[in-house]
Amino acid sequence: MRRMMIALAAVLVAGAAASAREPDLGKMAPDFSATSTKGAPVKLSDFKGKLVVLEWSNHQCPYVRKHYGAGNMQKTQAMARELGVVWITVISSAPGEQGHVDAAEADKLTVDRKAKPSHVLLDPRGQIGRLYAAKVTPHMFIIGTDGTLLYKGAIDSIRSSRQSDIEKAKNYVTVALGEIKAGKPVTDTDTAAYGCTIHYKEGS
Repeated sequence: MRRMMIALAAVLVAGAAASAREPDLGKMAPDFSATSTKGAPVKLSDFKGKLVVLEWSNHQCPYVRKHYGAGNMQKTQAMARELGVVWITVISSAPGEQGHVDAAEADKLTVDRKAKPSHVLLDPRGQIGRLYAAKVTPHMFIIGTDGTLLYKGAIDSIRSSRQSDIEKAKNYVTVALGEIKAGKPVTDTDTAAYGCTIHYKEGS
């Protein structure tokens, strides 16, 4: 019942969550090291020279289901990968909280949803999430080829869990990646992320 209430209440916005200070746009994105669900070492700074997208996810969140259920997140991932972008999905749900999975479950989700991330990272202690002050799922970040943060916020402009709104919305991530690749400044650099609040492990 508690998990159902969380899902239905599925809070919008950047109001509650991470205790850390948000990373600054135009400055170096916080570096981190982790092991992917495939057992591969992943260090953000190793991708210098490439664009990187960070996506916070929780498969039980209605807002995440909106984008994966309609194929929108997969389409965005595929477009990014075609541009040579490294796409990293991060799962920061603490054990016992909505969206927590182990590596095998995370990999099964990737296959079942036909998702196209470059890497999936489990962050059950919330260390990466707090570095970025990630508050909700989905919460999106784009890091430039020089390691600076170029975008943070929502995946799109319509704050709802309805799949029917996707077509009418502006996809901030695809637009920003297109602008970056064209050598243009990003129009929308900082938007209000919407979705389900990330429940971090207490005291970590």
